[in-house]
Amino acid sequence: MTHRVVVGMSVTDVDRREDLLAWARELDASLAFLQMGDPSLSRELTRLADEGAGTIALAGVSLGPLAPGHSWLRRIAAHWWRERAGTRPELQIATRLATTREELAEALTDSLAETRPITGTEPGLTSPAWERVPDHVRQVLICRGPRCTAKGSEETARAVILGAMEAGLGDDDLLITHTGCQFPCNQAPVLSVQPDDVWYGNVEAAAARVIVRDHLADGRPVETYRLPR
Repeated sequence: MTHRVVVGMSVTDVDRREDLLAWARELDASLAFLQMGDPSLSRELTRLADEGAGTIALAGVSLGPLAPGHSWLRRIAAHWWRERAGTRPELQIATRLATTREELAEALTDSLAETRPITGTEPGLTSPAWERVPDHVRQVLICRGPRCTAKGSEETARAVILGAMEAGLGDDDLLITHTGCQFPCNQAPVLSVQPDDVWYGNVEAAAARVIVRDHLADGRPVETYRLPR
């Protein structure tokens, strides 16, 4: 018997947990997350292996624009497989991320799915490129707590990332990070910039583009959206 697991890849997918859970139930699958969600993929694989699963099929799903690449699903699954003590199940990974309910159903259907097995030879979780703290000038902290998420912080994050790309800002300029609650919830969506110690509130997508242009690119904080400290 093949056990099926839907894997949410991004913070957006954690936000859409109830949708993914419903899809997983319809497809006779369980749900796990690659990041910032519970259960983690490693925890769900351990649960299934401990219950005697012989084969586990994983299908990654990305419902937003900010998911890591498909290779990370294989990296994390392979790391778990190598570290697993005792009997290890066969892991089959769908070769593409699903973006709709229909694509997910196809990926988890044995007769249609294009899968590749985990062999243990996949890249690990370390790389020389990830050895040191990056050389960014500023860190942009985008709140993805419950209130900010409800008020559109996904679109805020999208606008910041796309705006930074358009402005030519790279890894040496910015480290863009999703966070839990940053507390001035009445001002949602909230965004803060460090080490400048500048906090912004009511940062919808249009405001985010202004902040990228004036503050992150030109170094001039935007007083219109700035919160008092």
